[in-house]
Amino acid sequence: MAITYRTGNDLPLDDVLAVYRACTLGARRPVEDPERMALMLQNANLVVTAWEAGTVVGIARSMTDFAYCTYLADLAVRDSHQRAGIGVELMRRTQAAAPRAMVVLLSAPQAVEYYPRVGFTAHPSAWVLREGEKLRG
Repeated sequence: MAITYRTGNDLPLDDVLAVYRACTLGARRPVEDPERMALMLQNANLVVTAWEAGTVVGIARSMTDFAYCTYLADLAVRDSHQRAGIGVELMRRTQAAAPRAMVVLLSAPQAVEYYPRVGFTAHPSAWVLREGEKLRG
């Protein structure tokens, strides 16, 4: 397969949604709310995509300050294209776009063993305040 990579978030939303729906990450993203997904894509300031013959087959969606921290919010590769190095290349290109910034992510349950294999180090203290939850105190 001939895979090409592009950087930028000016993408057809339907093509992006198709990638999420074609992998396990789609179950944990609001793919049935296109307006919200469009905002997620629009407000990400670093998006790298993988393409095969005009079809998006993978996406790395991040927010970064390009100096200290890059939050890799989504890494999605179509199930049909997994285990071909596409995810690693998407992350490699994400890291290269902000080489002085560490890459931080929250792993999907199915991927907790994947990230250490490709070079990530587990961090013992990550905290989440989910939608609708309130700060106490």
